[in-house]
Amino acid sequence: MDLTHKDSVAILSFPPSPRFPRLSRATLDELLNVLEAIRQETAFDGVVIAANENSFATGADIAELGKLRGLAALEFARQGQALLEKIEHFPVPVVAAIRGFCLGGGLDLALACRVRVATYASSFGHPGAALGVVTGWGGTQRLLERVGRAATIQILLTGERIPATQALTLGLVDELVPSRDLIEAAVRQARIEANRGARES
Repeated sequence: MDLTHKDSVAILSFPPSPRFPRLSRATLDELLNVLEAIRQETAFDGVVIAANENSFATGADIAELGKLRGLAALEFARQGQALLEKIEHFPVPVVAAIRGFCLGGGLDLALACRVRVATYASSFGHPGAALGVVTGWGGTQRLLERVGRAATIQILLTGERIPATQALTLGLVDELVPSRDLIEAAVRQARIEANRGARES
């Protein structure tokens, strides 16, 4: 992950790559470690997890996932759960800045964030049904909380891609912006949430 900042908001971006970002075990570890470093750094009052120039995360590394068996698979599920729990309960607000695809574990990651900002060309979904897998990172419950039972069943069982405008209507995302404005909008949302938290404390 590439770490930059805009004033008091840390920006974690998936690095440039010709491939879509994947949430491998190494990436999960890296995210956990960087978030812990940010947590200990009092200069930041918000965090943005951002897509690279092509896409947000598109789920786990399928090749890596296919090799996991037994306890290794359980440990991978727990690793993802630990990361998303950390994000959901992070002491400062975490905002997802989404462009391109936001699929599978990537959608789980976005749902764990306080706010989701996306570009108009983004798309969302859980394609696990077509692969014979289901998320083990708590995304089923977070999805249910965000969009309700009927939409959750449709998303999980059909594996269909959801365009950004429909995602906004469903409540999967909180704001849609042009691609050029994505990071600025996500930083603004992080500041809004930080100010809200300061008023409520």
